[in-house]
Amino acid sequence: MKEKYLYEYAVIRLLPQVEREEFINVGIILFCKKMQFIRVYYAVNEQKLQVFAGDLDVEQVKLNLHSLEQIAMGAPNCGPVAQLDVPSRFRWLTAVRSSAIQTSRPHPGLSKDLEHTARRLFEELVL
Repeated sequence: MKEKYLYEYAVIRLLPQVEREEFINVGIILFCKKMQFIRVYYAVNEQKLQVFAGDLDVEQVKLNLHSLEQIAMGAPNCGPVAQLDVPSRFRWLTAVRSSAIQTSRPHPGLSKDLEHTARRLFEELVL
């Protein structure tokens, strides 16, 4: 029987006008300390963003989301945060911020297949 791993995930949200507190789910971060596993998946629905916030710089949003993914993966060219250990990177990525890209509070779960769980959560909560 395959072991179940405790994981945490957070939803990445885009708030085009932070003061209005309206958001669109654009991604997911899933982390498992025991397996040193972290994944970021994101998708930008440009049509939805055009309706929700027509003056938003979509290319800048994509660049910012790509940076989050690179930090999660520990890319060597992404500065000192990307060089932290996996748990520290997850905590940094999910820290409370007042910017246009934020995350939900982390939620726990158990999974036998972390990659599958990350994809399933992404499909359910973002796509």
